[in-house]
Amino acid sequence: MALGLFRVCLVVVTAIINHPLLFPRENATVPENEEEIIRQMQAHQEKLRLEQLRLEEEMARLAADKEAEEEALEREAEEGQQQHESRTAWDLWSTLCMILFLVIEVWRQDHQDAPSPECLGSDEDELPDLEGAPLRGLTLPNRATLDHFYERCIRGATADAARTREFVEGFVDDLLEALRSLCSRDSDMEVEDFIGVDSMYENWQVNKPLLCDLFVPFMPPEPYHFHPELWCSSRSVPLDRQGYGQIKVVRADEDTLGCICGKTKLGEDMLCLLHGRNNVVRRGSKAADPLCAPNSPYLDTMRVMKWFQTALTRAWHRIAHKYEFDLAFGQLDTPGSLKIRFRSGKFMPFNLIPVIQCDDSDLYFVSHLAREPGGGTRASSTDWLLSFAVYERHFLRVTSKALPEGACHLSCLQIASFLLSKQSRLTGPSGLGNYHLKTALLHLLLARRPADWKAEQLDARLHELLCFLEKSLLEKKLQHFFIGNRKVPEAMGLPEAVRRAEPLNLFRPFVLQRSLYRKTVDSFYEMLKNAPALISEYSLHIPSDHASLPPKTVVL
Repeated sequence: MALGLFRVCLVVVTAIINHPLLFPRENATVPENEEEIIRQMQAHQEKLRLEQLRLEEEMARLAADKEAEEEALEREAEEGQQQHESRTAWDLWSTLCMILFLVIEVWRQDHQDAPSPECLGSDEDELPDLEGAPLRGLTLPNRATLDHFYERCIRGATADAARTREFVEGFVDDLLEALRSLCSRDSDMEVEDFIGVDSMYENWQVNKPLLCDLFVPFMPPEPYHFHPELWCSSRSVPLDRQGYGQIKVVRADEDTLGCICGKTKLGEDMLCLLHGRNNVVRRGSKAADPLCAPNSPYLDTMRVMKWFQTALTRAWHRIAHKYEFDLAFGQLDTPGSLKIRFRSGKFMPFNLIPVIQCDDSDLYFVSHLAREPGGGTRASSTDWLLSFAVYERHFLRVTSKALPEGACHLSCLQIASFLLSKQSRLTGPSGLGNYHLKTALLHLLLARRPADWKAEQLDARLHELLCFLEKSLLEKKLQHFFIGNRKVPEAMGLPEAVRRAEPLNLFRPFVLQRSLYRKTVDSFYEMLKNAPALISEYSLHIPSDHASLPPKTVVL
C-alpha cells in the first residue's frame, strides 16, 4: 500500500516539476521558434497556393486552347464534308445530265433519221399540209409572180448553159489529152476521162458566171494500185471525220489481200503466176510510194494538189499556141480552179477536181472542194472527202422521168438558190449553202408523190422546201441523203457499207459553233423577209396570160 502511494506521489511531483509555468525563462525561445516555423510554413503554403493558382490558370488556358482547336477542326471537318457532299451531288447531277443528253441524242439519231412528218410524207396521213406553216409569219409571192420571175430572171439567165458546157468540155478534152501525152505510164499517174457533176449538169445552175464542175479520175502507175478505206469500216472514227476516207497506196507485189502466196507455203512444183519465183511478197515495206504522206502508205491530198497543178500547167503550155485566150488558176487553195480569160475581157471559170474512184461504184474520193458539204475541215492531209455527186445526178435523172411534164422541182431549187446567193452578197456567207438546199430537195423528192410536183404547185413546193430547211435549222439536224438512208432505192447501186452506216448530220457544225449557227439562222430569216421585195424588183410586171408561158423542160 505504501509503495503504491509512493509511486503516485512520485508521478505527481514529476508532473509539477515538468510544467512549463514553473520555469518560464528556460523555455522562452520555444514560442519564438514555433512562430518563425509557422511563418515559414505559412509563406511556403502561400507560395504553394499561388503556384497552384498559376498552374490551374495555365491548365484552364491549355484546356481552352485545346477545346478551341478541337472546335476549329470539327468545323473544318464539317465544312469539308459539306463541300464534298455538294461536290459529289454536283458531279452526280452532271453525270446524269450527260447520260440523259447522250440517250436523247442516240434516240434522235436512231428514230429521227427521216424527214419530219410535219414537212414530208408520201400520203395524207403521213404528210399533213404545211401550206399554213408560219415561217415566223413571213409570206412568199404567189404562183403568178414566181412563174414570171422564173421566166425572166432564171431561165433567161441560164439559156446559154448548154453552149458553155460544150465549150468547156471541148477545151478540157484537149487539155487532158496534152497532159496524158506528157506523162510516163511507168512513173506518172494515169488520168482518165472527166465526169460532169453538180448544178451545171443537173440543170439548176443560177448564178453567173456559169461554172462547170468536172471530176478527173486518176490511177497510179504500175505496180501500184489504190485501196480505199471508208470511215464506216472502222468503229473508232471521230464524228468530225465521218464522210471521209483514206486511200492506201499498195504495190501489186505487196498486196496480200488479193494473192495467197504470201500467206501459204507453196510446194516446189507450184509457182505464183502473179509474183513469180523471184518476186517474193515483202510485208511492211516502207518504200516511198508516189504522192503518199511522209512515213505513211496513205495518199496525201496536198501532194496530189501540187502534182495536179503542175501537170495542168505543163499541159497548157503545150497547147497554148492553139488558142486565142489565156488560162490561169482561179483560187490558190483549190487545185483545179481554172479561169479562161478572153481578149475581150470576159472570163469563163470552171473546176477540174482530181478524184479517185471507190472500188467499182460511182463514189469518188475528192482531194479538195471549195465548198465542202459537211462544213468542216479535214483532220489530216490523208483524209479524203467522199463525194456522192454522180449518184445525186443519177437520182435526179431517174426521178425526173417519173415526174409530170414541166415539173417544178428544179424551179424550186433554182429560186431558193437565187435568194440564198443574193442574201449572201448582202450579209456575207453563212453556214447554209447550195448543197444543203439540194439535200433538202432530194429528201422531198423521195417523200412526195410525183403528182405533187406539177408546175402549178410551184409556190406550195417552194414553201414546203423552205419549211423543211427552217425545221432542220431549228433542230440543227439535216441528214445526208445517201449515207445511212435505207429508203434510197436499191437500184441506185449504193455500196452496202454506205447504206448501213450511221446517218451523217450535215448541220453538226452548228452544234459546236454557236456564232455560226446564230448568223445562219438570222441570215435565213432575213432572206425570207427580203424575198418578196427581191422577187418583185426582178419581176417588173406580171403578164396577164400565164397559160401562154412555155413549159419548163428538164434535160439531164
